[in-house]
Amino acid sequence: MIISKWIKPVLASALLTVGLAGCGTDSGSEPEKTTDKAAEPESKIVNVYTARHYEADEQVFKDFTEKTGIEVNVVKAEAEELIERLKREGESTEADLFITVDGGVLANAKNNDVLQPVESDIVNEQVPENLRDKENYWVGMSTRARVIVYSKDRVKPEDLLTYEDLTSDKWQGKVLARSSTNLYNQSLLASFIELNGEEAAQEWADGIVKNFARQPDGGDRDQAKAIAAGTGDVAIMNTYYVGLMLNSEDAEEKKVAENIGVFYPNQETNGTHVNISGLALTKHSPNKENAVELIEYMTSVEAQEYLSANNYEFPVNPEAALPEVLSSWGEFKMQELNFDTLGEHNAKAIEIFNKSGWK
Repeated sequence: MIISKWIKPVLASALLTVGLAGCGTDSGSEPEKTTDKAAEPESKIVNVYTARHYEADEQVFKDFTEKTGIEVNVVKAEAEELIERLKREGESTEADLFITVDGGVLANAKNNDVLQPVESDIVNEQVPENLRDKENYWVGMSTRARVIVYSKDRVKPEDLLTYEDLTSDKWQGKVLARSSTNLYNQSLLASFIELNGEEAAQEWADGIVKNFARQPDGGDRDQAKAIAAGTGDVAIMNTYYVGLMLNSEDAEEKKVAENIGVFYPNQETNGTHVNISGLALTKHSPNKENAVELIEYMTSVEAQEYLSANNYEFPVNPEAALPEVLSSWGEFKMQELNFDTLGEHNAKAIEIFNKSGWK
């Protein structure tokens, strides 16, 4: 289907508190426990475990508090650490909401029985069905596309076609990508396994390694900088990094971004790879109504437009307007697949990367 661009972890050392006393300020400290959670009325709080570490998210939490009087406490860590913490805490947890990136990670949380379905007609109206878990164990918050970026000086957009085309001889010594240990790359390859099969996924990884301009090094921004330095001509990047660089206060970083183009591959085949950030209600949430209210707010037009304008991700709410930088890249067709499959194929993706020599 054709959609516009709006359709669509290291354990932190500190516990960030926004508002309520009830969570400690030391790293990893446990929120204060009540003697009988079931017997007490909900407080005006919501406790969030998040693997997203963005200032835009924090501002949305503050806006929510100003509008509702519900204080938001935030614990930041890697997603896997937070899932294990939820399992360990069980019914005694103070966590109400789990936020993370990647459909496979969200599926892992669901499979570990630390979540419960979100029941909200408002959320169902604000978030399309394809951007929610089929049983509503998680709800999309934002999306980002993993695209091909290219040197405007050395590459014409018409020279680009598909992810698979990057393995052809014309790109030998010109392709840049970050490490295979990166979850974004693992999920990209997992999507190929789901759509094209393991053999085709192996051929793709082998072909990309053959065409590397250099060994994988650094993050997505570093791939763009390597294009600017002439190390390579094309790179695999997430769109939101391009948006962040274009609006960076660092003049050199902004200049790099102004000299690269964004290309949505596979528009004539199975679409561009898109991954998701999601919101999930914890299984033993002590402040369930507050948590659902926060999910409703975070998927509202107001919050979605703020997140998109400040973190350059695509909104999940189709009524939210895009910032100019995202709309300037045009519309695109995205892959159609169940986000759960990204987690199901993760181990095989890592195996394929290792076999190909993608370090």
